[in-house]
Amino acid sequence: MRQERQKIVIVDDSITNLTAGENALADLYDVFTVPSGEKLFKLLLSVTPDLILLDVDMPEMSGYEVIRILKSNPKTETIPVIFLTAMNDLGNELKGLSEGAVDYVAKPFSIPLLRKRIEVRLLVTAQQKMLQKYNADLKCLVEERTKRILELQNTVFDLLVNVVEYRDNGTAEHIGRTQRLLNLLLQALERYDVYAAEIAGWDHHLLVRSALLHDIGKVAIRDHILLKPTKLTHEEFEVMKNHTVIGAAIIAGVEKESTHHGFTWHAKRMAATHHEKWDGSGYPAGLAAYNIPLEGRLMAVVDVYDALISVRPYKQPLHPDRAIDVIRREAGIHFDPHIVGAFLKIAPRIRTGEIPDTL
Repeated sequence: MRQERQKIVIVDDSITNLTAGENALADLYDVFTVPSGEKLFKLLLSVTPDLILLDVDMPEMSGYEVIRILKSNPKTETIPVIFLTAMNDLGNELKGLSEGAVDYVAKPFSIPLLRKRIEVRLLVTAQQKMLQKYNADLKCLVEERTKRILELQNTVFDLLVNVVEYRDNGTAEHIGRTQRLLNLLLQALERYDVYAAEIAGWDHHLLVRSALLHDIGKVAIRDHILLKPTKLTHEEFEVMKNHTVIGAAIIAGVEKESTHHGFTWHAKRMAATHHEKWDGSGYPAGLAAYNIPLEGRLMAVVDVYDALISVRPYKQPLHPDRAIDVIRREAGIHFDPHIVGAFLKIAPRIRTGEIPDTL
C-alpha cells in the first residue's frame, strides 16, 4: 500500500522563494505555497500540514504574529514551524524560538540543508507522536489492570466482611445500610458546612467503601464471646474490645503490601477508633473530642444508629424514632455534637428505616 506523503506548507511573500522551496521539496512531500499569513489560515481550514516553513519578515502580518496565532489554537499548536529569514541575527533567532518555532533557516537557503532540517524535524515529531501513543496505550493498560485489581480486591473484601457479619449474627443488609447512611451523612456535612474543609480532599466513594472493614477485627474474636446471646461479662467485654486493635493491625498489614493507601488509611482509622467517645470514655485508647479521627467520629454515629435499629441476639430493634433520640441525647457525650447536628438534619429522611442514597 502506498504510504501517504507528508504535507509541507511554505509561507513567504516572495514568489521566487515559494517557487524555489516548492521545487526543492516537491519530490519528497506534498507542498502547498501561500504568500501571506491570512492565506495560510484559510488553507488550514482544509489542510493539516505536518510542518510549516514560515517567513519572518512579511507585510501586514509578520511571521511572529502568525506563529502566535498558530500556538494559541489547539488545532494548530502542535504543528512544527521552521522560520525562514534573511535576518542573520541571534536576537531574532532567539525571539523566533521563544515564540515556539522548532528551527531557524537563513535565506537564501541551502537546498540540502533545508531538506535535512525538515527530515530531522519530521522524524522527531513522528517519534514524539509514537511516544505519546505509547504513553496513552500504557495508561489505558495500567488503568485496566488497576480496575481489575480493584474489582478483585473489592470482591475479597466483600466476602471477608460477609464472614464477619454472619459470624456476628448480622445480615448483609447491615453492610448496605451502614454504607448508605455514611454516604448520606457525608453529603449532609458538605451541605451544612460541617467539617467541609476536612472532607474536601477525601474521595467519598473510597471512604464509604472503607467502612466495610470497620469491624474486620471480629474475625479474631472467639465464637463463644462474639455470638453470646446474653450480656458479656467484664472479662469477655475486655476481649471484645480488642477487635478494634486487631482490625487496625490487619489493615496495617494490608497497607504494607499496597502502594495505594487511600482505602487502607480511612479503613484503619475507622477500625481503630469507631468505639472511641467524645467525652474520652470509649476504647481502645480513651481518645476524646478532636483527638478522635473524623472517620472514627463519623463511623461511631453510623454504627450505633444501625446497631440500635437492628436485631441482635441479646436485644430487639428500636424504632428509628427512638434510635434517633438516643443519638440526640448522646451528643457531646458519646458523639461529636457537630456530626450529630448534621445527622439530625437528615433524620426525617431515615425515620422509615429506608436510608436513601442521596439528600
